[in-house]
Amino acid sequence: LAAVGWYGSPFWLAVAIAGQLVLGGLGAVWLIGPATARIGFARYATLAAGGVALTFFGRLTAGTIGLLLVPVAAVLLWAVLWFELRANRTGQAGLGLELAMIGVVFGSAAGLLSLTLPSGWATGIGLLLPIVAVPAVRAAETRQRYGAEALGQALLHLLAVAQVAAAVALLAIPAIVAGALVALAFHAWGGAAEALEDGAAARAVALEFGALAVLGVVVALLLHAS
Repeated sequence: LAAVGWYGSPFWLAVAIAGQLVLGGLGAVWLIGPATARIGFARYATLAAGGVALTFFGRLTAGTIGLLLVPVAAVLLWAVLWFELRANRTGQAGLGLELAMIGVVFGSAAGLLSLTLPSGWATGIGLLLPIVAVPAVRAAETRQRYGAEALGQALLHLLAVAQVAAAVALLAIPAIVAGALVALAFHAWGGAAEALEDGAAARAVALEFGALAVLGVVVALLLHAS
């Protein structure tokens, strides 16, 4: 389905994404098992979100490598599912799942912005946010936040991502770099929230993760100037 999305027309791209949402969602429910309030619900959508991210990112890169990327896509999607199964068994998400969610944000942002920039940047961001909502809620759940609290934190997370995505789009940053900056913003916000909840000093968190934000701004300005 990802390969169909890489090479198909916009119609077949939509068909491939719809198929991924159905198969990824039903497959995750079947493999992970019944949902409970204390393990969260976003884990059932991470496989589908990973497939959609690979589809959009593949339209940006697959033309140079071709169908050789299909086995790579299969391995990456299996890794997302394996991380979720391990988290379901152990009760801890782990670094692998965190990196997978950052990868979903990066792939989705880079692929969508490459398709919609420069004139359709608002449409691209509007399509990006529902996809990023899945890793945003999943990140809140890994911090032991569930229900309305998880949704509230995810909305703040999405707001930060939307602001950075709008900035890189208006600056006409290349799609790959723009996707990396959006993923950096996602990681920085999530890391800052986790550090604050673990009792870290607000000043230390601001310095550490603010430095990441400043680095991203400097990179964006340099690219825009060049």
